[in-house]
Amino acid sequence: MLRRLRIGISVVLFALITFFFLDFAGILPNSFHRLAHLQFVPALLSLSFGILIFLIVLTLLFGRVYCSTLCPMGIFQDVVARVSKSVGKKRKRYVYSPAKNILRWIVVGVTALAFACGFTALLGLLDPYSAYGRIVVNVFKPVYMSGNNLLESIFSRFENYTFYQIDASILSVSSFVIALVTLVVIGFLAWKHGRTWCNTICPVGTILGFLSRFSLFKVRIDMNKCNGCGLCATKCKSACINSKGHSIDYSRCVDCFDCLEACNKKALVYSPTVSVKNKQKADTSRRSFLMAGVMTAAAAPKVLAQVKETAATLDGKKAYKKENPITPPGSFSREHFQSHCTSCHLCVSKCPSHVLKPAFMEYGLAGVMQPTVSFEKGFCNFDCTVCGDVCPNGAIKPLTVEEKHLTQMGYVVFIEENCIVYTDGTSCGACSEHCPTQAIAMVPYKDGLTIPHVNTDICVGCGGCEYVCPARPFRAVHIEGNPIQKEAKPFKETDTEKIEIDDFGF
Repeated sequence: MLRRLRIGISVVLFALITFFFLDFAGILPNSFHRLAHLQFVPALLSLSFGILIFLIVLTLLFGRVYCSTLCPMGIFQDVVARVSKSVGKKRKRYVYSPAKNILRWIVVGVTALAFACGFTALLGLLDPYSAYGRIVVNVFKPVYMSGNNLLESIFSRFENYTFYQIDASILSVSSFVIALVTLVVIGFLAWKHGRTWCNTICPVGTILGFLSRFSLFKVRIDMNKCNGCGLCATKCKSACINSKGHSIDYSRCVDCFDCLEACNKKALVYSPTVSVKNKQKADTSRRSFLMAGVMTAAAAPKVLAQVKETAATLDGKKAYKKENPITPPGSFSREHFQSHCTSCHLCVSKCPSHVLKPAFMEYGLAGVMQPTVSFEKGFCNFDCTVCGDVCPNGAIKPLTVEEKHLTQMGYVVFIEENCIVYTDGTSCGACSEHCPTQAIAMVPYKDGLTIPHVNTDICVGCGGCEYVCPARPFRAVHIEGNPIQKEAKPFKETDTEKIEIDDFGF
C-alpha cells in the first residue's frame, strides 16, 4: 500500500512538472509554477521559510520522502532504474555498499563555499531540480516540438490545423551540451546502480539524509522475523540495507518501500517504534562530515573571463559590443540575479516571446547557463510578467503590469552610422513604430527624411526597436543592460485630436 501510494503521487507530480516545462501552448495555467516552489534549493534561495520548515518537518517525520516523491530528478532515476530492470536479460540485483560520507560532505561544503564566493554555477549544476529542468528544456523540449511540427505537416495535408509550426531549434549549444552530459551521467548511474547520484553527489540528498537519520518513521528490521536471506538488499536501489549486519543506513534510504514488498517474512516494517524484543543494534556511528573544515577552507577565487573587443568598421558601419548583459525584468540587479538563479530554465521555457536564452559567457564563468535577454527572435512583451511569476528561486521577483511598465532592465543606444536613413538615404522609422513608451521619436533629418532620436529616461529596454531594426550586419539601435535595474520615468501618450463628423464627411 505504501509503495503504491508513493508511486501514484510520484507519477502525478513528475508528469505535471515535466509537462509544465514542455508546454509551449499554455495548456497548463501558470499557477502550476507552485510545483517548482516546493523544491528544496529554490525554497532556500527565495527564503520561503514556510516551505523549508514544511520540508524539514516532513523529513524529520517520514524520512527522505522528498527524494522519492517530490524531486523530479529522483523520480527520473527511478524511471530509468525500472526500465533497466525490464530490458535486461538478467534479473537486476542491487548490492549493499558502504556510504561515502566524506565525499558527500565535501561536495556539500565545496558547493556552499562556491556559492558564498559568488560562484552560483556549481550549485545550479548540482541542484537536482535545476538539473532536471535544464534536461527537459534543452534536450527533451526540442524533440517534443519537432514531434509537434511533424504532426502539423501530416495533419495539414488533410486540412486539419489542430497543430501549428513552432521553432524547435536549440537555444544554446553550451547549455545543450551540459544538459546532455548531465542526462547521460545521471542516467548511466541510475541504469547501473540506482540512486547512486542521490546518495553520493546530490547536496540536497546529503542534507536531507542527515536529517532523516533522526526521523520518526523509519523502515525497521524485525529481528524476530528476519531470516537473513538478503532479498531486501537486492531490491534496495539506494544500496543502504546491510542484510548481513541487519542494519539500514537511514541517511541514504529514500523511503521507496520496495524492500517492504520484497520481504517474504514481513520482517521489514515502516513504523515510528521498534519492537522491545528487537535486539538490533542501533546505528550509533557519528562520523565527522568535515563540514567545518571545508567551510573554513581558503576562499576560492572568482574566475571571471573578460574579453575586450576593439571597435571595427564594415562597409562604413560601426561595430559594437554590449557591455552589460540584460537580466530579466524584476531581477533588481545582476548581482541579485546571479546569486539566486540556479539555471532551472523554467523562465526560458515559459517566456511567450522567446527572448530568454541560457547565457554562455555573457555573465562570466560563474553565470554559465543563467538566462539572459536576447532580442534575436522577438522582444519583451510590454504587458508580460510570466518570468517573474514562475521563478521559484526569487531571482526574478513578480511584477504587476503597472510595475513592469516602469521597470528599466536596459536602455536604448542609437548608432547613427548604422541607420539606413544615414547610409542609404531611405525612409524607415521601424524602431519608433514598435516603441511602446515613445522613447524613440523620429525627428527631421534632411531631404525630407526623419531619423531616430532617443530618450533613455522613459525607455524600459523591451527590445522592440532592436528586434525590428533592418540595418545589417550591425543594427542601428540596440539595448544596453542595466547592472542595477532602474525605474523609468512615466511616459505620456501622444494626444490625438478628436474630430467630430456631423455628416458623411464628404
